[in-house]
Amino acid sequence: MKIYLDVVFLINFFIDFILLYGTKKILKRNTSLKRLLLGSFIGSFTILYIFLELTTIKLLIYKLIMSILIIITTFGLKNIKENLIYFYILSIILGGSMYLLDITKIYKNTVIVNNPYIINLILILIITPIIIILYIKEHKNYKLNITNKHLVEIVINEETLTLEAILDTGNNLIDPYKKRPIILIDKQIELKRKQPIYVPYKALNTKGVIKCISPDKVTINNKEFKNCLIGLSKDKFSLNGESCILPNKFKEDLC
Repeated sequence: MKIYLDVVFLINFFIDFILLYGTKKILKRNTSLKRLLLGSFIGSFTILYIFLELTTIKLLIYKLIMSILIIITTFGLKNIKENLIYFYILSIILGGSMYLLDITKIYKNTVIVNNPYIINLILILIITPIIIILYIKEHKNYKLNITNKHLVEIVINEETLTLEAILDTGNNLIDPYKKRPIILIDKQIELKRKQPIYVPYKALNTKGVIKCISPDKVTINNKEFKNCLIGLSKDKFSLNGESCILPNKFKEDLC
């Protein structure tokens, strides 16, 4: 079996660079391109294990030591545990994805391509960055959604209503009289009615009046909010299980 070390070295360098770059983007690490390249260069030498007679345990220890060295070189000693964990997570995701995309067997008897491994090499160079970029994007969206989700307790006439809510930066509804922000709840939520307050609103090219109730108490993530209104939405929410929309004005207090 022929082993082309220069090709293997370059592939390892490329993959390690993509993994380190992905770790940097996800964790928002402030590291230079020079350190990314240096960490990738060190990672390329992990291929040397094929020339060593190592047991499974020794191989595991060898790879762990190399991974720690790569992370320290790239990001330094700070947050080393978190950096290492995400480096491994990305490695597993990328490895699993590339395994599913391994088409060597499909093209093994192809007459057009003499060496079927060329196909895999092209896939690695093209698809590897795409997989990591897609994961980074989805991770950011997931983190944003989780950050914007909150647990709300609304007390009206001694009745406590617990709802899952989402913070909507586009919800700028406010009572024009007393400048009270408005929390929107799904119209299907039943509340013990108090004297309603009708608040005029204007959004884009739409304007109208929304029926509101002044709550006795509102608690969001165990933090009490005063001087706000509960707006009864005219439409049914189409959210991911949430039945309450928090106003943008709460953003600074909840972050």
